[in-house]
Amino acid sequence: MIIDSHAHLVAPDALYAFRTMLLANGGFRLSSLKIPDDQLEVAAANNVAIMDSVGTDVQVISPRPFQLASSMQPTRLVDVWVKANNDAIAQTISHYPKRFAGMAGLPLTPDAPVSVAFSEIDRVVSMGFVGILLNPDLTEGRGLTPSLGSSYWYPLWEKLIDADLPILVHSSGCFSERETYSEHFITEESIAILSMLREGVFDRYPALRVMISHGGGSVPYQMGRWQAEYSDPHLGGSPDAEPFESQLRKFYFDTVLHYPLALELLFRTVGSDRILFGTEKPGSGSGKNPKTGKSFDELRPVIEGFDFLTQADRDTVFLNNAKKFFPRLTATEVLA
Repeated sequence: MIIDSHAHLVAPDALYAFRTMLLANGGFRLSSLKIPDDQLEVAAANNVAIMDSVGTDVQVISPRPFQLASSMQPTRLVDVWVKANNDAIAQTISHYPKRFAGMAGLPLTPDAPVSVAFSEIDRVVSMGFVGILLNPDLTEGRGLTPSLGSSYWYPLWEKLIDADLPILVHSSGCFSERETYSEHFITEESIAILSMLREGVFDRYPALRVMISHGGGSVPYQMGRWQAEYSDPHLGGSPDAEPFESQLRKFYFDTVLHYPLALELLFRTVGSDRILFGTEKPGSGSGKNPKTGKSFDELRPVIEGFDFLTQADRDTVFLNNAKKFFPRLTATEVLA
């Protein structure tokens, strides 16, 4: 079995039309969304066909991150909108319960405590979701959200540990004039890693399970800089400190890297036991690579072609790490 641990909801236009209506009426006519089953089934079937075309058995699906709109105004819209996305995921799973599992978005907004999302966490647990998609920048490019190393997030870590829910760190939209949302993703993923290590989050919460999307942002590529900073007293480090490469293994990482040499670097840096297969397909990497004739996000043959991996390594990446990272998968039909 091959589980794609980083994939997103494929939904009909009705979902995004609902957001347009929320914005148009300012939330004064708030309502819940129910996508017509026939429309949702068509969208889900199209996604299953894509999975079949590349040999993926299961996808863990979450909301489209750039659509999450955590900085949407007025903020009361965010709760309704995020719940609509989670409901659409649950509806998708109901059509193909052996092919999909759910990872929920959280209705977090700037200037509100993380506890505002607790009731939604309880709700998605009751719906059988297996993980949480977390946007680390609630102001979406405006640079005002506390880093994931901050105590602001501590109550959320405690709640998720109690619920046995792991986290996929994945930035959302970006409204900065300096960067696109794709550029913003990589920046936020890097900041997430470095801030959580710098502030000792895993020392305080060793049971917290965190996967960083897109192969860890820029961090594995910039390893030498952080190795030096963590070990050199002149840079604020200590030669007696735990090596940075060891600390990096406190995280999990996905394989959503569309450049084989970068993916090879990730494997050699953190090891196959900390990597989960992920493609984000269909997504931004689904365009065709003119050199290979295949889409950039067709990553299974890339991993199978790494001759330094054993079959046991591949099994670990394609299946076993997902079972370990998402313990609630055992209660779904996916592993029944």
